[in-house]
Amino acid sequence: MPNILFICSLNQVLSPTAEAIYKGRLDTVVKSAGTEATARIKLSVKLVLWADVIFAMEKDHKQRIIERFPLETMEKEIIVLNIPEKYQFMDPALIEAIKASADKHIEEYCG
Repeated sequence: MPNILFICSLNQVLSPTAEAIYKGRLDTVVKSAGTEATARIKLSVKLVLWADVIFAMEKDHKQRIIERFPLETMEKEIIVLNIPEKYQFMDPALIEAIKASADKHIEEYCG
């Protein structure tokens, strides 16, 4: 059962929405965090090491993760979903965008 981590900036809209979408699956464990110091749940070494795969909402999130945790991310797959921070929590358009970008990758891990 893979551990999946969703990352955005503040862990208030994008990554918590993704966590809510996938949390009910029986074939995975899902968490979310943010890259900023003011994030609701801050990205930590513990979370990076816990994750089998990391989904970053934007390219700059991936860059921040790698810069902050270079050794821990060396062998981690970090997938950029290309979802901008322009939505509200659980916005139907956001849910659709996350599923369109993440579903195929999650299926690869959950097989």
